[in-house]
Amino acid sequence: MKKMIIFDPAMCCSTGVCGPSINPELLRVATIINNLKNKGILVERYNLNNNPEKFVHNKKINKLLNKEGVDILPITIVDGVVVKTKDYPTNKEFCKLLGIPEDYLKATIKKPSTGCGCKGGCC
Repeated sequence: MKKMIIFDPAMCCSTGVCGPSINPELLRVATIINNLKNKGILVERYNLNNNPEKFVHNKKINKLLNKEGVDILPITIVDGVVVKTKDYPTNKEFCKLLGIPEDYLKATIKKPSTGCGCKGGCC
């Protein structure tokens, strides 16, 4: 399985999906990552504000930040290779980079329970 890591710019919370005006792009990425997690695919995501040590200890990220500044964020890495900078992957890019079908990006809706199945009701 491929390993994806997203290095986010500084945000107020881990996903950036907070506050009075939510950025739709951050909401899209957070939703995709959550849906992938529910399918057993973990995408690591680090925020410069909350995880500065991850930016310092990753030599590729540290080098890019020193050369380009924070305007290069977000940075996406797959299997140790920088695959995208300055923007988040599109839905199609998520699929291509992770080698997954598009339906993995969609939420799985669970059918509501109709009870335990016993005829006399539950105790």
